Amino acid sequence: MSTQIDPRGPRFGAAITATLLALDVYLGLDASTLGAAHVLLGVITVGFLWGALRGPANHPYGYLFKTLVRPRLAAPKELEDSAAPQFAQLVGLLVAGTGFVLGIFGFSAGIPLAAAAAFIAAFLNAAFDYCLGCQIYLGLKRAKVIR
Repeated sequence: MSTQIDPRGPRFGAAITATLLALDVYLGLDASTLGAAHVLLGVITVGFLWGALRGPANHPYGYLFKTLVRPRLAAPKELEDSAAPQFAQLVGLLVAGTGFVLGIFGFSAGIPLAAAAAFIAAFLNAAFDYCLGCQIYLGLKRAKVIR
């Protein structure tokens, strides 16, 4: 079941995620910090899982937005359905999760590559309000692949 959310909330979460993913890419490029990058990517993957299962409003970043940021902002001009941002969390889960699993199986380059791919999407959302996962969701909906 989707709910109506403040569209600035997912952007706030994307900014935090982009920051963590940028750190993860940096850590993943050095063999001495690759283990830390793998752990961090695992934590980020769990965050995406949480968002994919519970939705952006029930994600820890959504809670931070609701309690710390939104009270300091004017009311949003309009609300948006949470289905597309929740689907975007699923896309992030698939990308970050792939990198995490590749790291488990010894393909260490998969860690920073997956983090970089997820970073690009999170950065686009945070900086330009362009959600790649949401666009995929809308395209699949138009193609009637999903209801």
